[in-house]
Amino acid sequence: MRHPLFVLLCTLLLLGGCQSKQVRHLASDAALIKPGQTTVKEMQKYLGEPDGQREVAPGVNEYVYFEDRPGIFGAMPVLGSMTGPVGYEMIVVTASYDIVTNCEFRTFNQSDRTWREDFTWDQEVK
Repeated sequence: MRHPLFVLLCTLLLLGGCQSKQVRHLASDAALIKPGQTTVKEMQKYLGEPDGQREVAPGVNEYVYFEDRPGIFGAMPVLGSMTGPVGYEMIVVTASYDIVTNCEFRTFNQSDRTWREDFTWDQEVK
């Protein structure tokens, strides 16, 4: 009984190294963008097509790149689909007239908002 269970466990662990999805590393990709020098075409060459885009002012656009951060088993083919992300990463790029003016990398965890559960909302601020 132990032998088949051991083989199954080893197989699942070995499958963890197999990934079918290309991985984006937003933190290192954000370092390629140099505000004041990088054009929008160069930004799209480095980062690809943005996940979101909006015009914040005439001639000023904001581009958003978004990626979920998988949990400990997120890369495994079978277990990865059963587990959800533990957070996400985001790059927000602002461009004025096709020149990047600002690039911000942000990371968020699910635990970022747990303080609301412990906070006593009925206290007055002095």
